[in-house]
Amino acid sequence: MKIKKIKVLVLLSIFTLILSACNFSGSKSTSSSEEQNNTGSESAETPSSQVLNLIEDDDIATLDVMQAHDTISNNVLSNTFEGLYGLDQNSKPVLTGAEDHQVSEDGLTHTFILRENKWSNGDPVTAHDYEFAWKRTFEETGFYAYQFVNAKILNADSISNGEKSPDELGVTAKDDKTLVVTLSDPSPLLPSFLLFSPFFPVNQKFVESQGENYGLEADQAVYNGPFVITEWKHDQGWKYEKNENYWGNEEVKLDEINVFVVKEESTAINLYDTGKVDRVEISSAYVDQYKEDPNYSIENRGTLGFLRFNHNNAALSNENIRRAIDMAWDKKGLADVILNNGSSPTYYLVPESAPSSPSGKEFREVNGDFTGTIEDAKKSLQQGLEEIGQDSVTLSILAADATDSRAIAEYFKSQIEKNLPGLTIEISVQPFQRRLELEKAVEYDISISTYVPLNTDPISYLEMFETGGNFNRMDYSNPQYDELIQKAKSELDLEKRYEIMLEAEKVLFEDAAIGPMYQGAVSVIQQPYVKGFVSHPALPEYSYKWITIEGK
Repeated sequence: MKIKKIKVLVLLSIFTLILSACNFSGSKSTSSSEEQNNTGSESAETPSSQVLNLIEDDDIATLDVMQAHDTISNNVLSNTFEGLYGLDQNSKPVLTGAEDHQVSEDGLTHTFILRENKWSNGDPVTAHDYEFAWKRTFEETGFYAYQFVNAKILNADSISNGEKSPDELGVTAKDDKTLVVTLSDPSPLLPSFLLFSPFFPVNQKFVESQGENYGLEADQAVYNGPFVITEWKHDQGWKYEKNENYWGNEEVKLDEINVFVVKEESTAINLYDTGKVDRVEISSAYVDQYKEDPNYSIENRGTLGFLRFNHNNAALSNENIRRAIDMAWDKKGLADVILNNGSSPTYYLVPESAPSSPSGKEFREVNGDFTGTIEDAKKSLQQGLEEIGQDSVTLSILAADATDSRAIAEYFKSQIEKNLPGLTIEISVQPFQRRLELEKAVEYDISISTYVPLNTDPISYLEMFETGGNFNRMDYSNPQYDELIQKAKSELDLEKRYEIMLEAEKVLFEDAAIGPMYQGAVSVIQQPYVKGFVSHPALPEYSYKWITIEGK
């Protein structure tokens, strides 16, 4: 009985948070405290109330466009900031912060004419804000410097190597409304790069006034996108409100979006079923319960789920042991039974959704699957153990404290220990942010990882594993692979470029560098009155600017 009472109290505390603790009103049309008490809610919404209530399973890491390297923060920033380009409702790049994009004949000089827009504090958005923001990336952490290198921004590579000053980056504010971007080589993918948060502007005057506190709280950032963050209760939730200064605010119909951090899926489901939230992504545990519901759907993503191997680990530095682990478990069972959300098993890096070559070649049709049998896995493990001089190995798998991640870890452990005698798997479950820290420090054996690409071009997946890359996070290094990635980034013949990328993927799997698991999809239950919710296959995962609440 005590356990049941504790569960009830936890659920009630979540309801209380949603109704009061975060002070998320859920509406701007509440008439009186008496009416609030009668409705049992603080919201007292009218049928026309444009308020959306959502759930995330973790907190925002930062509101600084230069620092954000997690999916949640990037989704928040992409709905509160806006760069020169944004995604339309069909996930295609379109001009947003700029109203015109002019390109020189040699493809090296790109001139952007900014549209009239204001920051949420009323300051005009200028070309100087872009120049300051881009150079700031190099002046401080430099985490996203590689994106500027990949986008071919002039001198980005030399600045990253310490050979030149950030002031020499190929971006100049010619005047308040004219931004000139100079490239080292033509870059056909430039608009896709400009969608990503490191290329957003920031308000220089405001950033400098906040110093090291910039982006740590809702009021320590100003925004130029469709929404602003007006409240942020760390580890509890945050609130978006419509940005009245946004140039396209007439197109934005929502007044508020309340987001609640809920880690327990059962609690999230209860909140949806009782009408407290409007949309929930569900795991396999609830798919069978809701798959016949007319409000259930599957959304395909370009997300890749894979296992990182720590190449510094004594056992995992052995190619045969890595290959054995990759071959020894049932990935179809993982996708169909454990995830059960529309995800598909993968035996490769570049997903089936990748664009075809100019001549119509499909990446997966050419390279096929990189697979093996359990018998192959056992032979590979035995060879690897002999090579490292051991009879058995114990390895730890790092998982986030989310439902799916824990389930993957448990399934992986059972499969590996059953199919590969001699291998013992221990599970380490960590909060999302801690798991991220351990991954970046390469302080793990095996890590359950997901990657949401900037775009679906094959290079977005392949470049992750360059030597020293920010998303390598496992200390894999192969000079041949690095050379192929660099060639792919500079090759202007798009057919040749495609062939180079095909070869790079083969090298990655000849090394058994990673353990692919699945291409992501999500199962969603969403209230029918929510219209215009747009999901994208790559980052950002969601756009909120077209959502309306109809007939609630």
